[in-house]
Formats: sequence, C-alpha cells, structure tokens
Amino acid sequence: MHTKPKRSDSKSLLLMQNVTGNHRVNDVIATEEGPQTLVGRFMYGPLDMVTLTGEKVDILLMTQPQSGRWVHFDTEVTTSSGRVVYTIPKSKKLATGVYPIKMMVKGDQTSAEAYLTVLPRGMECVVFSIDGSFAASVSIMGSDPKVRPGAVDVVRHWQDLGYLIIYITGRPDMQKQRVVSWLSQHNFPQGMIFFSEGLVHDPLRQKTIFLRNLVQECHIKINSAYGSMKDISVYNMLGLSPSQIYIVGRPSKKYQNQCQFLSDGYAVHLSSLQFGHRTRPKKTSSVRMVLRKGSFGLSAKPDFLCKRTHLRRTMSVQHPDPPCTPNPKPERAQSQPESDQDPGGGGGGGGHGVWGRASIHRGDATP
Repeated sequence: MHTKPKRSDSKSLLLMQNVTGNHRVNDVIATEEGPQTLVGRFMYGPLDMVTLTGEKVDILLMTQPQSGRWVHFDTEVTTSSGRVVYTIPKSKKLATGVYPIKMMVKGDQTSAEAYLTVLPRGMECVVFSIDGSFAASVSIMGSDPKVRPGAVDVVRHWQDLGYLIIYITGRPDMQKQRVVSWLSQHNFPQGMIFFSEGLVHDPLRQKTIFLRNLVQECHIKINSAYGSMKDISVYNMLGLSPSQIYIVGRPSKKYQNQCQFLSDGYAVHLSSLQFGHRTRPKKTSSVRMVLRKGSFGLSAKPDFLCKRTHLRRTMSVQHPDPPCTPNPKPERAQSQPESDQDPGGGGGGGGHGVWGRASIHRGDATP
C-alpha cells in the first residue's frame, strides 16, 4: 500500500526524475533608494508543462562578488503559478554594484541565476533589441541562426566605453535558456537581459512599458538604441531622437527621418562609431559604470567586478578609444571571447567566455 510522501520537497524530486527544469530568475535593475525586488519562476519541461507549486526556494545573493561566497537571504514558497517574489528588506538593501542572484529549490537542488544591478542616478545605457537585429537568418529559436557580421563588436564597443548593456526581447521568459545560450555561443558581451513575462499579445507595448519604467524609476539615460523597424515606435515613445536610433535592414522611406539605418552593416557602423568617439568634443559629464570587459560571468574568477568605489564615478563623454590597427582582423577574429584576444589576463572573464551564467544546475553551491 502506497502512502503519501511526508516531505514538502517530494514533488520537486519526483519532477526532476521525469522532466528537465526550466527555471528562470529575472535580471533586475534597481536603485539604492527604491525597492530591490527579485522574481523567479519554477517550471519543468521546455514549454512549462509542469508548475512547481508550494515548494520551498532558497534565495541567495553574492553580496561581495570578489569573495565568490553566496549569502542566504531568505526562504520563500512558490505560488500556484510557480513564482517567487522577494523584496530585499531595508536592513539588507544593497549599495551600487552588480550582484549575482541564485534561487535554489530545496527539494531537488535545481537552481536558476540572474543579476541584480543597483545603479547610481543618471546611469548611461545602450539598448539592443534581440529580435531581428542580431540574427542574420530566421529566428533565434531556429537550429543556429547566424549572427550578423560585426554585431558582437558593436556591443563590445559600447561596453568598453563604460555603458551598461541592456538586451531586450518580446519573447516569453520560458525561452530564456535558449536565447542566453545563443548569445553565449556567439560571444556577445554580458549585459542585463529582459523578456516578456509569458506569452503577450503586444510585445512591442511590453517593451515600451518596461523601458519607460526603467527610465522613470531607475533614472537611467538611454544613449543609443538598436533594433529592427518594428522597434522604431518603441524608441520614439521613449523620446529618443533619430540620431540615437539605429535600425538594421534596408532603408525605408517611411522611416528615413525617424532613425539611422545601418544599411552597410555593423562593421561599417563600428568604424563610424570609433571615428566619432575620437573626434567628438567634450560634453557635459555623465555617469557610467566601470566594469571590466566580459564581466558578470559567474564561472569566471570572483574578482570580475571592480570595487564599489569605482562603480560610481563621473567621467566625460569623451573616452580613450581602443587602439586601432591599419589592417583590422577579420570579423571572426574580432568577435572571439576575451580569453582568445587577451591571453595575458586583465579581463574579468578569464578563460571562461563572456556569458558565464548557468540557468539550471544542481547543487553546485550551498548557502
């Protein structure tokens, strides 16, 4: 005669034996003064076939990333929709910096990771819409769509200048593992990545609302924004000027006065950016976050972040450009991971690639 298991973690153990976890935790951008709220969802199966309800989840943060040590903040129970929402109490709120987050199911020790970035006011960012702007064929959910030549190097150029990179997509968050894997495979610089929460009828509206909230609540400044023609309306709603909007694809007369078309591709655009940043006169000071190349990677050495005192500084828009060679390397060589370009170290990513986050794994760290 079978009896009901008494342990509260029995369901997750049973699920782990039958289906693969598709857990995810949202990247979070916050300020020191505002709420610092972490959100995770715990599902099993590639299409969220099974929801983990009523299960205990440990919430951990790496409050001192250089130490590599996880700090247990609290334990929450998943809701009927498999969600965990946790607001860091005032006594534990974190100062300006970038902090790895981990939420771990107590029952089967599966976990998901993300990042909490606490920004100073006026932080400058560059937004990249993943949909239709990075992939040169089909969609990111295809077998392995080719990345557009030069795309990786353009993102890295902005990261090298100290801008926070924000990746945004209208795709549902259930696709997070596959999209992040694709970005990692093609060595895109680490950044904050944001999805729609589930399937939505109007993803462009969701993008607009999300970015507007970031501007209003976290006081970020969007310096430039990239995407496809569908994203022009999103960026217009945010009040960006045509000179700040870069669109991939063939020029359209309808939109020619609303954006800058990258009709010659990312490689030519990168040359234009490098020339412009060398010749541009000094403007009013701006706030940027000083992060090492290829930072954020959890698999890298824990010193991937600079000290907090270096995370908040005022600097001119004019910034030293990386040295340019008369004969630039071929696209493939330029887009290699930091470990291939700089074998002597100096970058926080070490030899572990650029995207170091792991979405689902079992018991590789304990509170």
